[in-house]
Amino acid sequence: MAIEQAADKSASRLVLLTCSSVCALIVLDTNIVAVSLPSVARSLHAGFRDIEWIVSAYMLAFASLLLPAGSLADRYGRKRVMLTGLSIFGTASLLCGLAWSADVLQLARALKGVGAALLLTSALAVIGHAFHTEEERTKAWAVWGACMGVSMTVAPLLGGFITQLFGWRWIFLLNLPVCVLLAAMVFRHVSESRDPGAARIDPWGSLLLSGGLCCLIWTLINASAAGWGSRTTLLGCLGGVLLLALFVPVELLQKRPMIDLRLFRAPRFVGAVLAMFGYATSAQVMMTFLPLYLQNAFAFSAIAAGLAMLPFAVAMMLFPRVGAVLARYMPLHDVMALGMGLVCAGNLLIAIAAHVSSYILVTLGMLVAGSGAGLLNGNTQKGIMSCVPRERAGMASGISTTTRFAGIVLAIACLGAVLTERTGSYLQQSLSDAGLQLPAAFTDTVQRIMAGDAEAASQALGHSKAALALAQQSFAQAFSVLMGLAALIAAVSGVLVFILMRSSDSANYALRPTAQDGVNP
Repeated sequence: MAIEQAADKSASRLVLLTCSSVCALIVLDTNIVAVSLPSVARSLHAGFRDIEWIVSAYMLAFASLLLPAGSLADRYGRKRVMLTGLSIFGTASLLCGLAWSADVLQLARALKGVGAALLLTSALAVIGHAFHTEEERTKAWAVWGACMGVSMTVAPLLGGFITQLFGWRWIFLLNLPVCVLLAAMVFRHVSESRDPGAARIDPWGSLLLSGGLCCLIWTLINASAAGWGSRTTLLGCLGGVLLLALFVPVELLQKRPMIDLRLFRAPRFVGAVLAMFGYATSAQVMMTFLPLYLQNAFAFSAIAAGLAMLPFAVAMMLFPRVGAVLARYMPLHDVMALGMGLVCAGNLLIAIAAHVSSYILVTLGMLVAGSGAGLLNGNTQKGIMSCVPRERAGMASGISTTTRFAGIVLAIACLGAVLTERTGSYLQQSLSDAGLQLPAAFTDTVQRIMAGDAEAASQALGHSKAALALAQQSFAQAFSVLMGLAALIAAVSGVLVFILMRSSDSANYALRPTAQDGVNP
């Protein structure tokens, strides 16, 4: 009997190790690319819009497909879907490593996002299925969370080392042996499991959600080139909003919807989702923007930028533990409001640092913002999960993760648009004041500056050191504005979260079983 129990424990640990490693690969790949973006821009002659799409294509596919991917895993088998996801992820990594243009890299990144969505949902479902008691699940999720924290922390540094020593393509190509190893582990250690009562796939809801997000992101990224008041921009925004608005009645008409909108009747649940959105748009998105700023403003190498990101990443890894301790003595909404306050303060410090060009202030700002992000990282997920009955935990987890990545991709588009417009405006004014001539392809020059392609920018500016210095200064000033906006997002989110989550209403009441669920109310 004791031997059988020991064997079961060993098998469970191998399952946990396998699934945590799969999720760690996704987190690592999500955050490792940012440090390499200036190198990608120089190699593929890409502008900032191209760089935005390299990041956004992955995030958009990932966010749009998380909920339907969960349904696929439950209906057709989690092991099968995980192996399919690894195949897609590995194939996409090969295409990324061999990409001969920015367009090919963007398409390969989108395919990679599809694989990542299949991997994450199936891995989480396997962990939930393999561990049954509350104590076992608590320990399992603690190990899983530690793996995610380590992956997020080492990603910028690892990305810098690989980019500088081997080239940016190896960031993707090194995924291939990892995918093969993980596939062997999944095949050997993970048993097939399904959910006989799983909800059917909701194609219309999935299409409307992904279509609306895609339309908005495309419009926001291209608005600086098309013009904010242009017909293309206005129609794109209108189309995106209309598709997302249609998502609501479509889901309300479903017997088993992808997202049960009755959850949003409860202010507490709305506050928890808003906390996740605020965290994603004001804190987590900085994993993309900060490496660009550090390499552009301080001329850091890829390795130096990776090292410079450590204050933010380490604080983000350590402070979830502080948040867990604080949650014992403070209401959850107080902890999350405190986290938002720290993110706001940290972003303001970075905004001031960008304005005065002080790396010491940047480091201090990253420490403060990373601490706030760490408080939010675990508690935002906990806040959403605590608002729903246990039998709907899968849906709540899907809403949580979709909100996070949708927030990141929207923030990249919106804040990126502000960064583009402000950099161009400041540069035009600076060159005019200095009596220097504007480059013929001014918009393209701004794109090169922001993407970190100093060589192409210098050539467009006539190899003028004075003009290049003004360009870098313009980017830093624009980044200061971006960080100020991120601080404002954190402040507003913090206040709204505090107000909404103080409500005594519980989403559990909004989600009582109904006849539609096959249960008598």
